[in-house]
Amino acid sequence: MKHVDLLLKDCRALIFDSATQQLKIDQVDIAVKDQLICDIAAQLNFTANETINAKGLTVLPGVIDSQVHFREPGLTHKEDLESGTRAAVLGGVTSVFEMPNTNPSTTTKEAFEEKLRLAKNRAHCHYAFFIGGAHDNVEQIAELEKLDHCAGVKIFLGASFGSLLVDDDHVFENIVKNGKRRLTIHSEDEARLKDRKQIAIDAAHPRAHHIWRDEESAMISTKKSIALAKKHNRPVHILHISSSEEMEFLAQHKDIATVEILPQFLTLSAPECYERLGTLAQQNPPIRDRRHMEKLWKAVHNGTVDIIGSDHAPHTMEEKNKPYPQSPSGFPGVQTLLPIMLNHVHEGRLSLEHFVKLVSENPRRIFKLKNKGRIQVGYDADFTIVDLKKENTITNKWIASKCGYTPFDGMKVTGWPTHTILKGKVVMQDDQIILPSTGQALNFER
Repeated sequence: MKHVDLLLKDCRALIFDSATQQLKIDQVDIAVKDQLICDIAAQLNFTANETINAKGLTVLPGVIDSQVHFREPGLTHKEDLESGTRAAVLGGVTSVFEMPNTNPSTTTKEAFEEKLRLAKNRAHCHYAFFIGGAHDNVEQIAELEKLDHCAGVKIFLGASFGSLLVDDDHVFENIVKNGKRRLTIHSEDEARLKDRKQIAIDAAHPRAHHIWRDEESAMISTKKSIALAKKHNRPVHILHISSSEEMEFLAQHKDIATVEILPQFLTLSAPECYERLGTLAQQNPPIRDRRHMEKLWKAVHNGTVDIIGSDHAPHTMEEKNKPYPQSPSGFPGVQTLLPIMLNHVHEGRLSLEHFVKLVSENPRRIFKLKNKGRIQVGYDADFTIVDLKKENTITNKWIASKCGYTPFDGMKVTGWPTHTILKGKVVMQDDQIILPSTGQALNFER
């Protein structure tokens, strides 16, 4: 009788069907040997070092959060690679791509390699890092993007600091021209934001945040990004789209652009979120009103949206309590991404297959991630196991981020992660980390 390392018995699983090239739900057993999926069948009579009876549970390909800010080095009072990845695995996330707006910014080979050193033997989930595109590394971008474990190049066209803010069109175009991998872009027009900041100052309340950082601020930047992408035949990934106008525009340019959306844009709306949560709902680009939310859902359904990421970006409560607009934008999200979206699945807003495509299959394909994002023989045995019927309440107490809060505190949800499995090893079970610090650096196709 064949002996394997891990056997998942009697589970509903989101399998990648090679014949149809689609995800399908199947009742199967899954076997793992030497960190890889080695067999999938209706019934496997193997012996195993560990067997999980998954009856009543659903096994997903390991969830990939392709936009997190874990603040290390330099801003570790807000978060670090250990606490951020702990939050990830508690939320059922197996892999993260971390952003370059640290201190120092991740714009050099040395800074990038230092992040890899800091993550090794500390990270609880798998990880990759973005290189920041900036004024002072334009000439090196084409080589920097080839570094091992690099998710690609990230550009901040608005809402960043130091050298990472690219508000010069000439520099932006030079970055687009240098290199071949898909560019990841924070798209807001810095000049318009500066011109309109008095709106926020006069209002002195975050209810003005989506008025100050209006749809036009985003649209100017996104149109510029698409024009340069087409001019230089450089694929782009536009992050955290929150306006319906941008979605309608980007739907016409899917040949060159992929699109990310955040759970909060599909869950919270202005002005209610700002009246109830104050600066805890403040992020860039902003949460907008219900008119936008309804059209964002339409963009999810019609295929304009490719990826759901969290944009996990914590700040301390002391920082968040500063008077608006001195208060910083961003809040934690890596731990709540899965429960919030599973609740939307439960309430019938999207299918489980579609959700998995947005957090596993599409990040794998778009970023050319090696051996992740599928339940298929030969792939790494990364799984997110969920109980689709489990009712729970998201609370600040559950949040592992150093900031210690979530804007979703008190939200009742149906659907919850029960196990996080990395390369065949159970690292989280029933809200407890049972095998810490086993995350490894991710690899990409070239």
